Amino acid sequence: MDSKHTNTEAAATGSNGFTPLVTVVGFHHARGPEVENWFGAPEGSDPAVDHDWPLLPFMALSDGAHAASEDFSYFTLLRPARDNVPATSLFGISCTRQLDASSLINRPADVTRSTVQKAVVVIADSPQFFGMLRERLSVVTTAWFAQREFTDTEILKRFQESLQDEKERGVGLAEEDREEYLGMSLRELVREFRWQTLVLFKCCLLQPKMLFFGSRCERLCMMQFSLISLIPGLIRNLQDCADPELDSYERHLVKPTSLKTSDRGSLLSYMGLPLQIFGKGSLFGPYTPLQQLDILADYGTKSYIVGSTNSLLLQQKDRYSDILINLDESTINITSSSLRAALTLSAADRRWMDFLTQSVNDTWDDANPGRPKTMGYVGSEEFIRLQFEEYLLSLISSVKCHNYLVHNAHNPRAMLPEVEGDPAMDFGHDWIEAWTRSENYRIWERNTDSHLFDIVPPKHPCAGGLTIDDVQRRIAEQVKEFHLDERFNVGKEVLGRNIAAGKEKASTVFNKIYADMEAYKESQKQKHEAARREAERNGTPLPSPGFAGPDLNGAKKTAQSVGSKAGAYLGSWGTWMGEKKAGWGSSRSTLPKITQKENYPTPPSSTKNEKSIDSSRPSTKDDNRPRTQESYQESLFDAEAVEANGGAPGVKEILSPTSSHQPPHPAKFHEELDDESTNKNVHANGSTKVASPPTKIVLPAAIVAPESRQWAEASISPKKVDHDARSGAVARAVEDATATPISP
Repeated sequence: MDSKHTNTEAAATGSNGFTPLVTVVGFHHARGPEVENWFGAPEGSDPAVDHDWPLLPFMALSDGAHAASEDFSYFTLLRPARDNVPATSLFGISCTRQLDASSLINRPADVTRSTVQKAVVVIADSPQFFGMLRERLSVVTTAWFAQREFTDTEILKRFQESLQDEKERGVGLAEEDREEYLGMSLRELVREFRWQTLVLFKCCLLQPKMLFFGSRCERLCMMQFSLISLIPGLIRNLQDCADPELDSYERHLVKPTSLKTSDRGSLLSYMGLPLQIFGKGSLFGPYTPLQQLDILADYGTKSYIVGSTNSLLLQQKDRYSDILINLDESTINITSSSLRAALTLSAADRRWMDFLTQSVNDTWDDANPGRPKTMGYVGSEEFIRLQFEEYLLSLISSVKCHNYLVHNAHNPRAMLPEVEGDPAMDFGHDWIEAWTRSENYRIWERNTDSHLFDIVPPKHPCAGGLTIDDVQRRIAEQVKEFHLDERFNVGKEVLGRNIAAGKEKASTVFNKIYADMEAYKESQKQKHEAARREAERNGTPLPSPGFAGPDLNGAKKTAQSVGSKAGAYLGSWGTWMGEKKAGWGSSRSTLPKITQKENYPTPPSSTKNEKSIDSSRPSTKDDNRPRTQESYQESLFDAEAVEANGGAPGVKEILSPTSSHQPPHPAKFHEELDDESTNKNVHANGSTKVASPPTKIVLPAAIVAPESRQWAEASISPKKVDHDARSGAVARAVEDATATPISP
């Protein structure tokens, strides 16, 4: 089977002789968006009327496009069946710009606003080359606006003629594998959503109602194209995506009977790819205006992937979506409980996605996000795409093996000794069950061989249960992602300098006290010598040390004064250090906070001992779990929890599916990972609960939650300095020193 010949034939068949069209959509101050000109259509005809496209102006001029100097919109249109030509899907791309009305050379009378907003639109029969087309459309639109005269449309006419000429000559078909993904940045997708990229990918295969929201229309559309491009060959087979009634792909699908393993196209076709997620009852609308909501709510629309820039849809997300992806806030909200359970990633899934995420982060270049900074293969767009292709092939092979094992469960002769257990379980039991009820699974199962696992090994790319290496890799990735190691080093350096300065000041105080004591002793000695010489001259007896010696009352007062000052200083310095320690990691710090799931009572006063503090915590005596599991129940290793409390943009809320406080429709997507086959529970935030043996992971104090930090401070807080006791001790030391008889 020649894949290049197949692709060329499919492109020629799917085109149905459609000629690319160019049109201009303008915004009228009274009538709203409307079509102004057509290029490539027969003279006197209006394709919008002929093909029943009343929403074309609203698709071309997206909501919020006026907020940017240039924006792009991608949408789908239904071309109805006519003249023995079957119905099919068409694809539009528009470039919207605006110009100051005062800059026009000839300002029409109907231009009453301060700006003129127009969109140049290209309508084609395939989205394969939209990456190249987008760049050309941008140049043409910019040049047309630079004329400052919209009645001169010669440049648009020549643009349409060039597109028509290329279509007739078949330019680009030979390079489709290289150019069809231009403009779709998988690196940005993985960088932004990390492990949830795999959640979105597996969600597409379940065919729920997926709603993307974002204020930037071009980014909104390209994220959807990037996601569906992870299914090999799907971009070239979107002929049924514009309307839920289309199903030409399934009607013309033929089960492959031959395989050429050296040909990638032949292999993918034999394995049943692409998985057709846009068939009967499905819809794809990268940009969907509010005027198209009726088709989303139609009973015949069972699933879709659509995007919107209007925030009004966020208020009705429960009605129009099973899963909402908010690109502005980088959040995922799953409103369907069954979908939430099915999308729980297994330990092998998380390990595989962590590896992929790390390869992107290690090669990330802010100056050029679409290309690895190493200029190598690892972490590149092609690397990510082939990794997902390998994952998908392993998935469908494992499912075929699973079906075979179930069907031959009681036939000892049909066992597979080279297969250990059920390989499909590494992809998630709930997800496998949900996928077998989808339409694309039904089509795939009916048109593929039952022994696909003989072609591709039925094994997850990262098969196996959770290990301590997974936990360590997760922690290292979290620390690296939020630059915690750098912040800790800076904090340790500052703390070290403060401690050194405090020691120096404390040493100065003690040296001053010692110097004062020595000076006082010297003065007393001089007084005693003067009294002795006076007695010798006068012939009187020598005074006793206690009679003519130092004034002990005065010495006590002086020592108490000096000791009081020293104690006050040391006490204030200790208080300052305590405040610094308590403030480390607080809301005033730049370090992210991490919310724990357990709320402990307010710490008791400092007069209580440590035992009373421990006894006030929730008791775990009746819990059969190891005590070390408590640390794993908290969201200590979750990047999204960090982001929710002041860190980088990410998921704002974590809701456990087993929590009694969970609302029917949780606000954000975050689920625990449950791997029963390995007797381990894996949280979606990266923390773990290991039944045996107990594992204890000690975290730096800087990232411990505020409640735990308060408890720790209450148990190890330094005792208050007793200034009177310190002053008394100094006085007694002076008294002892001065009470010693001084020899002549």
